[in-house]
Amino acid sequence: MENSITVITGTEKLSMVENDQLKVLIKFYKAFNQGDMELMQRIWLNSSEASMNNPVGGIKRGWDEIRAVYDKIFNGSAKVYVEFYDFTLHATENMFFATGRERGYFEKDGLRIELAIRTSRIFVRSEGEWKHIQHHGSIDDPELLKKYQQAIRS
Repeated sequence: MENSITVITGTEKLSMVENDQLKVLIKFYKAFNQGDMELMQRIWLNSSEASMNNPVGGIKRGWDEIRAVYDKIFNGSAKVYVEFYDFTLHATENMFFATGRERGYFEKDGLRIELAIRTSRIFVRSEGEWKHIQHHGSIDDPELLKKYQQAIRS
C-alpha cells in the first residue's frame, strides 16, 4: 500500500504503512476529517513555536491559537473535508516537510464550495515523535478564495 499512496484521506490503514512521515500525515487528515481534537492535539507541537497560515484564518501562532481554529471547524455548523494529493516529502533527520495540494469541499446551509488549496506542512522530531510545527495553505483562484472567505465569515 505504501508505494501506491498518491492521495491521503485519513482512512488509510496505518498497519500497511512503514514510513513514519506518511503515518503522521495520515493521522493529521484522519483528525481533520473526523473532527478529532484529541488526535489533532497529539499531532501538533503544543507550544508557542507552532504556526499556521491560511487564507481564511490568517496567521496563528502557538498551539492555543491553532487549537481555536480547529475547534471552530470541528464544532461549527459547516462541514469541511480535504484530502492531500500531488505531494512530495523532503526530510532531514529531525525535520520533514510535505508539499502538495488539497482538494475537498466546504458545506454550510446548503452551499457547497469545492476547495483547491496549495499546502505545505512542516514536522519536527520532538521526544522521538513527529510533531506538526507549521502549516501554510493558499488558494490560487481569486474567485474561489473570495467565495470561501465570504462563506466562512457569514
